[in-house]
Amino acid sequence: MKLLIVESPSKAKTIEKYLGEDFRVVASVGHVRDLPKSNKAAIDVEGGFIPHYEVVKGKERVISQIKSLAKKAEEVLLATDPDREGEAIAWHVEQAVGLKDPKRIVFHEITKEAVEEALESPRKIDQSLREAQEARRVLDRLVGYDLSGLIWKKVRYGLSAGRVQSPALRIIMEREREIRAFKPETFWQIVAVLNDLNFECSVEPRDKKQVDQIIEEGKKDKWKVIDIKEAKVGRAPRPPFITSTLQQRASSRLGWSPSRTMSVAQRLYEAGHITYMRTDSTNLGVQATRQIEAVVKEKFGPDYFESHVFAKKSKNAQEAHEAIRPTHLNIESAGAMDEQKKLYQLIWQRTVASQMKSAEIMRTKVIANIVQSSALNMPDFWLNGSRIIFDGWLKADPASASEDVILPKFNIDDPLKLIKIDSTEKQTEPPLRYSEAGLVKELEKRGIGRPSTYASIIKTLEDRGYVEKISKALHPTDTGEVVSTFLEENFSTYISDSFTAEMEDELDEIANGERTYLKTLSDFYTPFQKEVESKENIEKITNLGSAPVDIKCPICGSGMIIKLGRGGKFYSCEKFPECTGARTLEGKELAGPKDTGELCPRCGKGNLVTREGKFGMFTACSRFPKCKFVKKDPEGQANGAGSTGIQCPVCKSGYMSERRGRFGVFYSCSNYPDCKYAIKAKPTGEICKICGSLMMEGTKTIPERCSDKSCPNHNPPS
Repeated sequence: MKLLIVESPSKAKTIEKYLGEDFRVVASVGHVRDLPKSNKAAIDVEGGFIPHYEVVKGKERVISQIKSLAKKAEEVLLATDPDREGEAIAWHVEQAVGLKDPKRIVFHEITKEAVEEALESPRKIDQSLREAQEARRVLDRLVGYDLSGLIWKKVRYGLSAGRVQSPALRIIMEREREIRAFKPETFWQIVAVLNDLNFECSVEPRDKKQVDQIIEEGKKDKWKVIDIKEAKVGRAPRPPFITSTLQQRASSRLGWSPSRTMSVAQRLYEAGHITYMRTDSTNLGVQATRQIEAVVKEKFGPDYFESHVFAKKSKNAQEAHEAIRPTHLNIESAGAMDEQKKLYQLIWQRTVASQMKSAEIMRTKVIANIVQSSALNMPDFWLNGSRIIFDGWLKADPASASEDVILPKFNIDDPLKLIKIDSTEKQTEPPLRYSEAGLVKELEKRGIGRPSTYASIIKTLEDRGYVEKISKALHPTDTGEVVSTFLEENFSTYISDSFTAEMEDELDEIANGERTYLKTLSDFYTPFQKEVESKENIEKITNLGSAPVDIKCPICGSGMIIKLGRGGKFYSCEKFPECTGARTLEGKELAGPKDTGELCPRCGKGNLVTREGKFGMFTACSRFPKCKFVKKDPEGQANGAGSTGIQCPVCKSGYMSERRGRFGVFYSCSNYPDCKYAIKAKPTGEICKICGSLMMEGTKTIPERCSDKSCPNHNPPS
């Protein structure tokens, strides 16, 4: 028996169908080892940046199973994903299990042909790829801990910074400052509706009297077409998808976040429907091109096929990889769920269209004016549009054709009927905030991050409360602004575009065997550590500016200053800590901590104080965050605010209470943080007969379900 190890259980099931009884396929379920949470125990800097790994909690059973199967196997093959992360996982499995001379195989699509071909070309684990991933992990840990520790001391406890997330946050903040500094200018747009088509004219200079005169003259005279400008242009097909362009197109077409796009793509890949979805190469293999040619000629006709080779987008694109494409081009729809079918269709259309002829478009500009325009110095009105002469690749991707405005045929001197003419006062608009897709495009353009990191960068910024998505646009929060400003003022070099991009290049050089792990870490960390140490003496940021003069302290009447709290910016009395008066930025009075006179039973150093939090008043230690004691009310917690009266199944002493977090309402134990048990929906009070977890409210088709995702009762048959 041969043992083949992959990352995910679904991938294991797909591959197992292709291999005979001689193979056993098992999953590591992602990483089996990682750096410990404690930074001191994680990396031996003095010893040469040696990482000390530990088994991921809960993976002991997985390692034990693989070890048991490996002893019985005549050969062990590691078939984790074909990137640095996959190479690292393969190495960690080898180290954790104690495998002796395992073989490494790589395939970029999960098909029978690809797996069998990979089995014929086994190799050893690529230590250069593995070291590149390890260098990234160690760098991110060192930067994160050092910067975060400094921010805790100088800004606010609990904040964090990262090697790649911080430059991304800086980019968002730079755009925000542009928007704030923007000074709008007023102008008038005049629209003449001629033959039910909107012809436009923007008036320069911005003169209302001139606008009124144009409208008056336009109503008096007859209109006609005075000129037509046409240009025949070709719209070349776009390259097949790489990671960044897939995320951008799924955002614009489907409204998906990058993390959702990658999650759905992962499932399509593991089911064998598409090639590997983390790639920066637009390359298509010979076999794939032949498949596309057959599909195009059969479905659209021989006149539509044309072979294209696309230039790589980045200098470090891995041309051995392929672009994201369907594994079988003759299959036009694939995926178990509707969202998978939607994403697969995007990939299929883009892939097939990439090997088709350019569309031929007639770009047209129709210019109109009144008959007596020359005598009155009347400005021209225009209408832009196009006509498709030959649809070419748009035949495979018809949604892209909607980008063109189709105009009827016009001739010079054709009379035009005026339906109405009117003006609208407008203001010039500031630059737009980045959408998630826009930020991915900007990060790729600046060389920040790599295909596997785009989605996680944005998710990290959102999860940490540095940005929030409002109507698809990324807005920096008060916390994000303060953190970014602190880093820009004190560590501008390390969060600059050039430095971050150069570091990515150095990691690529490690992967290519052109640079050593130790030199890369040493060259970076030695000056970085000195820079961090030099900032230890800067003053703590407690004052973010003065409040407006009309905002006074609700307790003593003194002036107030702006501070950063856990909920964002607020006004604090300038005499703090002598006076604890505080207000929200809207002017509402905030209740300050009130001393109860009781000594904290946990630390014995601070007094218990009553504070106002997100979920109302609570009593806690005055030494927070050094001491996180929160007083419980054992008699009233079952019937307290938000309580369901249902006992927590974990600690047996708390009660499930309604709370509101970043992602909406959820229910957790009233003994938090001592007990962190939580579920997504309201508990019903019933206990699951299979696993013993709480049952919770479900949907119309499934009125009740188990709160444990791994339990069969979580998604019972409707």
